[in-house]
Amino acid sequence: MLRLHGYWRSTTSYRVRIALNLKAQPFEQVTHDLRTGAQRDSAYVELAPHGLVPALETGEGVILESPAIIEWLEETTPAPPLLPAEAAGRAVVRSMAALIACDVHPLNNLRVLQALRADLGADQAAITAWITRWISDGFAALETLVAQHGRGFAFGAEPTLADCYLVPQIYSAARFNVDLSAFPALAAAAQSAMVLPAFLAAHPDRQPDADR
Repeated sequence: MLRLHGYWRSTTSYRVRIALNLKAQPFEQVTHDLRTGAQRDSAYVELAPHGLVPALETGEGVILESPAIIEWLEETTPAPPLLPAEAAGRAVVRSMAALIACDVHPLNNLRVLQALRADLGADQAAITAWITRWISDGFAALETLVAQHGRGFAFGAEPTLADCYLVPQIYSAARFNVDLSAFPALAAAAQSAMVLPAFLAAHPDRQPDADR
């Protein structure tokens, strides 16, 4: 049994849950409440030295970071595929995922927002403006790619690795009331994906550690 260390509202944990569900891989969840700093507990840091979530315990060891986890799943459980068969298509899908994983999410994760408040004295209005700016900038680039390559989903007519990244980022954008009206292709692709059983089961509100 795979064991996923995560947190219900972590978008990186969310994307891994989607990938695990799409691959029909059963997994046990271990929660670390990021609001209380539980991810920095010494026992967890011994397992995951970066002190962050997600981390996936497998029979072959522990895998850190959601891109590595999802790529490992793709290699070890190839069906259904989350990457296109052709190299050019795989590059586009990975580009879409990287736009979120590298250019959007890191600037809006909890520890960055906490640092803005604690170290720079940012108030909630400044935090909201920061979040909106970086999500919107990333989504503008992603909108172009989805409009070019999407055929119902972010890329093509089936969910891919790109949708695993997109849907959680849409969830985050909704949490912070980011206006998505300028991104119709992106929003439509996310809507197609988020109603599928694998995505529904991965939703933060459906996790055992979610706030009730």
